[in-house]
Amino acid sequence: MRAETTTVDGSRVEDLLGRMSLEEKVGSLLVARVVCGADGTLWEGSEDESPFGFLPTTALVRDRHVTHLTLMNPAPVADLARWGQAVRALAADTRLGVPVSVAADPVHGRVRNAQVAMSGGGFTVLPEPIGLAATRDPELVREVARMIGSELRAAGLHIALHPMADLATEPRWARVAGTFGEDPQLAGELVAAYVAGLQDSGVAATVKHFPGGGPQQGGEDAHFERGAHTVYPGGRFEDHLAPFAAAVQAGVVRVMPGYAAPRGLDYDEVGFAFERRIITGLLRDRLGFDGVVVTDFNIVHGMRLPRLGLELPVRAWGMLDADPVERVARLFDAGVDQLGGEDDPGPVLTAIERGLVSVERIDESVRRVLREKERLGLLSDAADRAASVEDVAERIAVPAHRALARRVQSASVVALQGAAVTIAPTTRVYAEGIDPQALEGRAVLVETPEDAEVAVLRIAAPYEAAEGLLEQGFHGGSLEFPAAEVARIAAIAAAVPTVVDVFLERAAVLTPLAALPIVLVGTFGVDDDVLWEAVSGRVDVAGRLPFDLPRSMSAVVESREDVPFDTSDPLFRCGAGLVWSSV
Repeated sequence: MRAETTTVDGSRVEDLLGRMSLEEKVGSLLVARVVCGADGTLWEGSEDESPFGFLPTTALVRDRHVTHLTLMNPAPVADLARWGQAVRALAADTRLGVPVSVAADPVHGRVRNAQVAMSGGGFTVLPEPIGLAATRDPELVREVARMIGSELRAAGLHIALHPMADLATEPRWARVAGTFGEDPQLAGELVAAYVAGLQDSGVAATVKHFPGGGPQQGGEDAHFERGAHTVYPGGRFEDHLAPFAAAVQAGVVRVMPGYAAPRGLDYDEVGFAFERRIITGLLRDRLGFDGVVVTDFNIVHGMRLPRLGLELPVRAWGMLDADPVERVARLFDAGVDQLGGEDDPGPVLTAIERGLVSVERIDESVRRVLREKERLGLLSDAADRAASVEDVAERIAVPAHRALARRVQSASVVALQGAAVTIAPTTRVYAEGIDPQALEGRAVLVETPEDAEVAVLRIAAPYEAAEGLLEQGFHGGSLEFPAAEVARIAAIAAAVPTVVDVFLERAAVLTPLAALPIVLVGTFGVDDDVLWEAVSGRVDVAGRLPFDLPRSMSAVVESREDVPFDTSDPLFRCGAGLVWSSV
């Protein structure tokens, strides 16, 4: 069946809304997870065959009237282009032909955690957002976000499930890398710039996790019940709200509330999305937001992962005793518009039948969703901005984008101790954590520190390895290096002049390393050759820390989760960074 003809002027939203059945309206408020099949095909296998337990894409769009899909795998960009063409054709063949909006978690960084971020697929590779904060350059951040948005649209993606406006005030938290640091003012400036850049490119930005997911109790992550609460022992709720206010002022069109249930505030101890005084009272009434509020995923139902033998728990903290219908009713009463990660319309339809949610309330959310599609150009007759399979390579990871990525990578390098070292193509170098191909023609690699003139070590910030498969992607816990690792690095430094670069996805305790006679650098996701240019003095280095680096774990434990810069006597302050000139 071909799509029915509808008007294409400013009344398109109301026209569509008036034509939609109740089932079609409810389907438009579900944001279902999907995967891009092999060679860009639509996934048509059974739930038990899917590694993630997803329904076939055709069943979601045709039978359940879903018009929002979230990709959960970093498929190659050419495959995404093929897949996007198939999705557009599928949507056009439905009764009303409502286009499908496609969303994705970040795809341009280094972190790969199936629950929060993807990497690979052929997109331009950038530092993590915390590295953008190290540049302290809003105009550069806006330029980078504009490039990100252009690549997303070229790949057929319309909604970015980022940026994170959370503050990195709890160093143990596993998601610091996705933030813009610890300073509320700087984070607000950079979040606003990022939102503006994405939306300049025609991508809907989703700021999260409202009203601030940073002050996690004990640093535990809200994906898991042990991290079900944010806490405010320092009374700094407004600090955490500030970057979200900046995003709303910048015109952000989507907001995602956090999973966590707040403690120590005058709100019910339920997940933020369930609390009317948070979503309607604070976000809509006080901040003036009238865009789409979408829940974080799996707060109505859990999710089965049959082929992995796992079951994702329901993340409805404070509402675990309620059934799905009761959860849905409270979410819509709170002011939510869409249900993230949900593909079952049953609870919403049942809530309507029972009189727990009115059709008028559903229409309110559907209208917001359709208005967003109109703003994205999806309801017009103009051609989509997605690239064809043939020209996708000319719009993603092109030389200009790669050059911008190198520029922002270089600008994010933070020199903490020492000075750049002289490394010529004939210098004998012992290297760890560096691809040997990156050093071809730049140095002579040797097997041992004793044979070297310089050692360059790239290491990761420490974390406590988790046992469960789902938990392994979240790097939390202690920030201290094991004593054996410190001793090993000390032995290398005793044998040869040494440069140590630490991937600061977390605020590592660098105290024992800083006591060594080494050159110490912090990075947030840079290529090996970019690091090499920096440490060998071939480019200027002027990045600055986006958070305090604590002196000890005891200082972290004693600090208050919600208070910026609260660890006593930090080793390096937020904003610290030496300037190395290439001149």
